[in-house]
Amino acid sequence: MKQIIICLSLVAGVMMLGACKEKKKTDDIITSKYVPKSLVDPIKMAENHQTESVVWQGNPYQIDILRMPVDSLPKVQDDNGQQYVDNLIDVKISRKDGSQFFHKSFVKSSFMAHLDEPFRRNGQLVSIRYNEVDNSALEFSVVVGMPHAPDDLFVPLKMVIDRQGAIRVEKDDDMDMLDYDSDFDDDDDDDE
Repeated sequence: MKQIIICLSLVAGVMMLGACKEKKKTDDIITSKYVPKSLVDPIKMAENHQTESVVWQGNPYQIDILRMPVDSLPKVQDDNGQQYVDNLIDVKISRKDGSQFFHKSFVKSSFMAHLDEPFRRNGQLVSIRYNEVDNSALEFSVVVGMPHAPDDLFVPLKMVIDRQGAIRVEKDDDMDMLDYDSDFDDDDDDDE
């Protein structure tokens, strides 16, 4: 038994000495060469439909928001030159009896006054999402982002629709919007 313990101790000692061996240092930097992806036909985000029931001014309303890619809109592109189809987002607000209180279709140009040049040129209208009733108006989050860029590369806007159906848009400083893409996961992109 002592012989087995001595043998195991010797083996462990040799292994420890081998692990402490100094490795040869080199000035070589190993990296992979950047190979740009080949460009494909313009990429489209998946169509998305949201429905939300809300009580506003003591009455029930239904909010329907439909995002759809539209080939006739100007294409946008990423830094590699890949083109993307921009989106149209349709917002309908209906009363309980089915009559429409509000209906409007939005495209990126609807928000141009609030965008910087890079977003005007190559930003994509990503989403409009209902947030809350605030000061007797309906508040929505609007996101214009760069296609297939990091999630934090977007312009957050706040859109307010008042009781007369008038629209007010402003930059949104509420950074809770950083999770905007959870409802609009574009891993389902259609490559056409």
